Amino acid sequence: MAKKTTQIGWIAGAGMGAAAAAALRRRWGRPQGSSDESRDPDRAATDAGERFLDHLAEAIRIPTVAYEDRSLTDTGQFDRMHALLAEAYPLVHQRLERETVAGHSALYTWRGSEPDLAPILLMAHIDVVPVESGTEDAWEEGPFSGVRSGGYLWGRGAVDDKCAVIGLFEAVETLLAEGFEPVETVYLSIGHDEEIGGGEGAAAVAALLTERGVHVEFVLDEGGAIALDLLPGITEPVALLGIGEKGYLNVELTATESGGHSSVPPRSTAVGKIAAAIIALEANPMPARLSVQKPFFGAIASVLPWAQAMAIRNADRLAPLLVRRLETTPATNALIRTTTAVTMVEGGVKPNILPQKARAVVNFRILPGDAPGDVLAHVRSVVGPEVSVAPLEGGFAADPSPLSDIGSVAFGLIADTIAEVFPGVAVAPWILMGATDSRYFAPIADNVYRFAPFTASPADMTRIHGTGERFPIDDADRVVEFFQRLIRRAAG
Repeated sequence: MAKKTTQIGWIAGAGMGAAAAAALRRRWGRPQGSSDESRDPDRAATDAGERFLDHLAEAIRIPTVAYEDRSLTDTGQFDRMHALLAEAYPLVHQRLERETVAGHSALYTWRGSEPDLAPILLMAHIDVVPVESGTEDAWEEGPFSGVRSGGYLWGRGAVDDKCAVIGLFEAVETLLAEGFEPVETVYLSIGHDEEIGGGEGAAAVAALLTERGVHVEFVLDEGGAIALDLLPGITEPVALLGIGEKGYLNVELTATESGGHSSVPPRSTAVGKIAAAIIALEANPMPARLSVQKPFFGAIASVLPWAQAMAIRNADRLAPLLVRRLETTPATNALIRTTTAVTMVEGGVKPNILPQKARAVVNFRILPGDAPGDVLAHVRSVVGPEVSVAPLEGGFAADPSPLSDIGSVAFGLIADTIAEVFPGVAVAPWILMGATDSRYFAPIADNVYRFAPFTASPADMTRIHGTGERFPIDDADRVVEFFQRLIRRAAG
């Protein structure tokens, strides 16, 4: 998943009213417990789960790393990955139409018996982020080892996003072997550059489908998961079913001065002006808004302690109190506003020389309802006229996505499938903090949703894009079962 945070990547929700969200909750008595406590290292997967784990391990051992500097990317690894898929899933490659797109992405078409019905599109990506140089020895198992130990399968891409790639193909291969024939057409879009923005792969697939006049009922991509220990007081697992994404904008602040010798400084140097601007921005964040979170709060109220649930249910009357409470931690603050994060500062070349220029880069994750123009206007009003403000040239940027309908048939299908595969899980609509390839398909889809069928705690999520990424072996059967059931429900 591209451009994603770790601590706040779990938490957010938006869409329709709390009553609608409450109607979508599913709670069927799943045992409680944190992620590590609930893992059974000796639990045996079924034959389907074993095949999934074997193929996922093979996929992890292919280092399909996508670098921001394209010249560093070994595209031959993408070819190896596609060759693995072709070898491991012969029925998929015999029965589905496969097209190579943009060199290393792929579009599979599983024709339905009723071509006039709206198709569905399921997505995943084969690329992974780099392993930071010098951290390899900090991994419990090698970053591209694909080793099973301690109840996990280890390696870069284990959950982001090769588990979805392999899960999709295992499900389709099994359905084909069972003789299943879809009524609606099913598309599989497999990207190769999601971690660096998806501007070549997924964007090209979406453009190809647009050119052909394809409009799909829904898209399902990565983004949500089964969250353990979601918030303080919540002891039950919660399925976060993404209905939208925050936007992304990097803003560059620049201050200039005449320079000179440090023995005769002005009242404020270029560095001082940038420092003052940073302090002002951190002290004056974008306004908080609770309204966009009503469906999420409505869904989790049933698993909160009584006092917290009552506060959530009376959010309109207790808004100021709730905002103050939610602002106290980074995770919950990100629920309710466009966030401000100063990520880069530069200025000065020598201790005794006044810098002629200083700059900073500030990253904003834009809550739906705000726009990049709102962010720029806010920054200019806060930092004042002595600091210039502009979007970072050449930087990645994305508007907040449209919010998909939580009252749609598709949302209900996905939520019901989650409840069947993960009994006892409450389903909550949420907004993803990062950007995924799914945003390219919004113009050709009624709704775009985001969910991957695996369980993780906040500590597990810090491993994604970090050290020690791993997939829980307990979930091997569930990944395949989820995609099988969903395809049968949506296209059968």
